[in-house]
Amino acid sequence: MERACVQDPPCVSRWAMSTWAAVFDWDGVILDSSAAHERAWERLAAEEGRVLFPGFFLRSFGMKNDRVIRELLAWTQDPAEIERLSSRKEELFREEIRHRPVQPLPGVRAFLESLQRAGVPCGVGSSTPRANIECVLDPLGLRGFFRVIVTGEDVQRGKPDPEVFLRVAERLGIAPARCVVFEDAPVGIEAARRAGMKVVGVAGTHPAERLSNCDRVVRRLDELGVGELAGWFEGPVGTSD
Repeated sequence: MERACVQDPPCVSRWAMSTWAAVFDWDGVILDSSAAHERAWERLAAEEGRVLFPGFFLRSFGMKNDRVIRELLAWTQDPAEIERLSSRKEELFREEIRHRPVQPLPGVRAFLESLQRAGVPCGVGSSTPRANIECVLDPLGLRGFFRVIVTGEDVQRGKPDPEVFLRVAERLGIAPARCVVFEDAPVGIEAARRAGMKVVGVAGTHPAERLSNCDRVVRRLDELGVGELAGWFEGPVGTSD
């Protein structure tokens, strides 16, 4: 059973809380599909007659497929071949989650509901392909929580470049400095910092000690109260240009 969110103090008004935004990474923050991704990479490597090096998956987590294939694995530099391999990997991933459905991480739904009640706009900023997110939004009943979803197809540069998070802030109409990002990977934390945003590290795919340079580190999102987060944004209110 999910724990209730921390009770927000009555002195924090709904209006005050709605002048900032929450931006979520997807894998490892909203749901844990890491095992399905790992199996998909292993299946792809087997199909291609290749072997993944030890520790590959942890190093690749949060990176776009094209960078993984081109730089981390160094399988090819050919754009067409990179696209083929990337598309095939995601096909294999979606096969995996159809056979072994995933669920939101503990505490996620309760925390999203508390943000929704407070009128805090929420968005997703993820390297995950849009099709991977879309295929679980409705089955898991999560679509209504997010006003904006920005994925790897919507940006030119993947994390640690801040483009994906800046695009979410722009579409929400909230200044980057008034956004808090929820991330589980070091490259995502770096991207959020480069965007000028607050960061909550979610320990799971990486241990807490790897999530340095965060404003707060939690193991479950429902360890946080909306009022606590609102307190980070006391002061002049602004929107994105």
